[in-house]
Amino acid sequence: MPKENVDEYQPLLIKGAEDRKRRKVPSKPLLLAVCAACIGGTFQYGYNISVINAPTQPVQNFINQTWRERYQTGISEDVLTLLWSTIVSMFTLGGFVGAMIGGTLSVKLGRKGTLLTNNIFALLAALLMGLSHSAGLFELLIIGRLLTGINAGIGLCVQPLYLAEIAPTAIRGAMGMGTSVFITGGILTGQVMGLKELLGREEHWPILLSTTCIPAFLQLLILPWFPESPRYLLIDKGDDEGCKKALKQLHGMAACDGEREDIEKEKNNLAGFQAKKPWELFTDRSLRWQLLTVVVLNIAQQLNGLNAIYFYAGYVFKQSGIPDDKIPYATVGTGACECITALTCGMLIECLGRKVLITGGYTLMGICCILFTLTLTFQEASPVFPYLSMVCVFAFILSFGLGPGGVTNILTTELFTQNARPAAYMIAGSVNWLSFFSIGMIFPFIVLGLKQYCFLVFLVVCCLVGAYICLVVPETKNKTFLEIQNEFLSSNKRKVGSCDGAGSTLLSTSI
Repeated sequence: MPKENVDEYQPLLIKGAEDRKRRKVPSKPLLLAVCAACIGGTFQYGYNISVINAPTQPVQNFINQTWRERYQTGISEDVLTLLWSTIVSMFTLGGFVGAMIGGTLSVKLGRKGTLLTNNIFALLAALLMGLSHSAGLFELLIIGRLLTGINAGIGLCVQPLYLAEIAPTAIRGAMGMGTSVFITGGILTGQVMGLKELLGREEHWPILLSTTCIPAFLQLLILPWFPESPRYLLIDKGDDEGCKKALKQLHGMAACDGEREDIEKEKNNLAGFQAKKPWELFTDRSLRWQLLTVVVLNIAQQLNGLNAIYFYAGYVFKQSGIPDDKIPYATVGTGACECITALTCGMLIECLGRKVLITGGYTLMGICCILFTLTLTFQEASPVFPYLSMVCVFAFILSFGLGPGGVTNILTTELFTQNARPAAYMIAGSVNWLSFFSIGMIFPFIVLGLKQYCFLVFLVVCCLVGAYICLVVPETKNKTFLEIQNEFLSSNKRKVGSCDGAGSTLLSTSI
């Protein structure tokens, strides 16, 4: 760009930066829109992960009874285990399917349209699981869990897109933390609903599993009152009037002009570009580091040891003297801990930045892995060690919530521009769900073989990911999507000398 043009745009850039610094407080409509999107989105994911734990024994009793009535013989232990494992793992399979179709739906139906349509899966799942007992068909549980997985997969893919695209640049990270806050809120709610004082009794399990319809109904009632993503309206649909109306509703008259200017710049840079397909991201060299980063972060989110912490939590609580019938309440405490740290991360993310939080989180998790290995090894040496182990459980959960738990989804949004973002979420979601499934399959064997030393494996994962983030990932705080993209492009040029994919390189009209 000629120097005179740069000088001409300089006052606009300074003004835009100043505007972004001023817009630190979200408007009331924006906060309500975030809650409306999350309650039927990632809240469902967290809720359906945890709610299945409470009725484990009652559901297995139902399967055994149904089998006996059908075949006049008791079910073998192996077949019962297989059927229960199938019911649980169908959620993961459904999540993978949802992630694969979520990005495509978000382009065709819009972000808001996809979230509303997604509730069909949750309502059908609630109906099938609620009727399974009275119908005497445990197969309905398998189908229901598959549908809840599809619902969760689409929600995890599309909801963060919607949050990032309706939030001002200055508070995009804080608004994006809604994803993590509502996941942990869903997990905590599922744990609480599964207590015996509520719906944890044996006769209540069909009602417990069908409560997934409540968040779906809430979203169907609330979300239609809020607009579609302004970026989607202007960049994908070319609806200038709709974009203006959406921005005014979400940000008010004073702030909507600055946000519209940012969207207009991105639209001009993407003129002539169509929404990318997932496989096109793998062949675009200008996106290779962003794509690698997203893949690494999503694999690490499942392989960082959090599952192992929860696996050992019951044992640690028991060793610390907590009675068996009180352990579910201690488990609720871990869910509350994770929820509080997600809220804390939301308050810190615009102050400290994404890079500090996620790197610090993985570093602290690595330290906790070492300490937890030591305390488990010397569990019988002193009555103090069980309590130290319990401290390590909560410290690990705190470290995860303050960094990787919240920031990973935000980075997936921020590292891509509008035409590549849905495809990036399809890839990220697929990797996340495949890693979720893989750790579920191999984790029991890791624990069986290595026992407490399995945390040394997770230590290596945390250290490697922390080092990768330090070396490769730039700070994205208070930067527009184009500024982040241009920073990666500059880094690519420094590394390879020139970019072969010149046709897909973004123009620099924004600077």
